[in-house]
Amino acid sequence: MDLHHPFVKEFPAHRETIRSLKLADGKFRAAFEEYHQLDDEICRIEEDVEFATDQQIDELKFKRAKLKDALYAAVQKREATVVH
Repeated sequence: MDLHHPFVKEFPAHRETIRSLKLADGKFRAAFEEYHQLDDEICRIEEDVEFATDQQIDELKFKRAKLKDALYAAVQKREATVVH
């Protein structure tokens, strides 16, 4: 079972847009890095490398999901402006 959820792996069709946003948008880049830090932390907990309560892991997963939604919204917005 693959525990990691890299953003680009989740949305491979948007690889170029993600790369472009990481280079051009500091806010996107910071959120992207935070997403991957959370993903790494969750993976370490799920692999029993680190400990967290059920509530803590749920909060981390919720935060990761919110970041994923925000990142994907930014990708969609960029693609909509590039197409038109």
